[in-house]
Amino acid sequence: MSGRVVHFEIPVDDGDRARSFYKEAFGWQIQHMPEMDYTLVTTGPGGEEGPSETGFINGGLMSRSESLAGATVVVVDVEDIEAALEKIGSLGGSTVQAKLPVGDMGFSAYAKDSEGNVIGLWQTAR
Repeated sequence: MSGRVVHFEIPVDDGDRARSFYKEAFGWQIQHMPEMDYTLVTTGPGGEEGPSETGFINGGLMSRSESLAGATVVVVDVEDIEAALEKIGSLGGSTVQAKLPVGDMGFSAYAKDSEGNVIGLWQTAR
């Protein structure tokens, strides 16, 4: 369903330190992907299709220098990124990064809301 928060991204200065912190502090499962300079985190039970229980979402850790916000970002599922960016613009927001493919999984983009906060957009490949 469109409009749901489906992911989060936390910028970090030291990947090893952050991976250790989140694993130890919360028991998150950590999957470092050095080729992408990104770490997937699983915050609860799940599998290839994502969470297997309601009430939690998964996310990622990324280098602060690669972060478009420099702060934690929530990622919202949308049916059509271009349409969502157009609507965001009409409501006083703006595009930070246009639609980009993410492997064969889908597409991402980033926008600023009317208050200047960066939000992520996700469109699943169909």
